[in-house]
Amino acid sequence: MSVTAPSVPHSCDGCLDRREVLVRAGLVTMGVAAAGVLAACGGADTPSDVAPAASGGALAQVADIPVGGAISAKDADGNPLILVQPEEGTIVALSAVCTHQQCTVAPDEDELVCPCHGSVYDLTGANVSGPAPSPLPEVDVHVSNGAVLAGKA
Repeated sequence: MSVTAPSVPHSCDGCLDRREVLVRAGLVTMGVAAAGVLAACGGADTPSDVAPAASGGALAQVADIPVGGAISAKDADGNPLILVQPEEGTIVALSAVCTHQQCTVAPDEDELVCPCHGSVYDLTGANVSGPAPSPLPEVDVHVSNGAVLAGKA
């Protein structure tokens, strides 16, 4: 049996990815999965390459968000966000916290993927597949001078 995981960076410092847990447990070669072993990294993890916005600072520049795509960001409190530009000049922010077990969702081409248990969302935040029970909630943002800022204008 072969399972291919989505190509999403896993950035939980000190956590093992699913494959490494199974290898260490000796389960990959036997083809056996144990539910307790798979829960090795159940907490929320946030991409470490995304710095939080300074208080009152920009979450990102509109020019950095691909049209029809998304990027990861953090608000001033360090909460993970996904910034989506569904059409040129329209920016939507979503919580990047998976509604299944609060892992951090990351953009993967035209989807948002949770690296922990495989939930997949579309760029509107709607759940497409996986165990997540509900969509990703929207977060208020506005654009000023080409910068995406937290809160309503």
